Amino acid sequence: MDQEMAVKKTYEQLIKAWNDRDAEKMASLFTESGESIGFDGSLSKGRKEIFSHLHPIFKDHPTAPFVTKVKEVKFLGGQTAIVRAIAGMIPPGESDIKADVNTHHTLVLENEGSGWGIELFQNTPAQFHGRPELVEEMTNELRQLLS
Repeated sequence: MDQEMAVKKTYEQLIKAWNDRDAEKMASLFTESGESIGFDGSLSKGRKEIFSHLHPIFKDHPTAPFVTKVKEVKFLGGQTAIVRAIAGMIPPGESDIKADVNTHHTLVLENEGSGWGIELFQNTPAQFHGRPELVEEMTNELRQLLS
């Protein structure tokens, strides 16, 4: 498997872990010093803290699954990669993307020899204040993945 595919696979595993509500798997994809910045701005550092943050969320809340699209994979030398993706969420019991929670996903990954680990995952709201056409454009791009 080439490096770009391996990096994308790590991101896909992250999204699958979220969609499966699997805090342990999600945390395991990070490096020991990896950091996660959530949609609300909360910061978790290290696998243990990432797990401790996610576990009660998955246990106590019906989290919406992500629909995602990788927009870019960029390598900074041979050991570091950046992934930029867009994501939408389909609330439980619904069939369409809820546009007001669209997000940009940014990941920095490090090749740890045995595979790619996530050093940083940032989940940034894509609200495009004052530009509703950009919200609609992103939502429609993600909706195309639903069919």
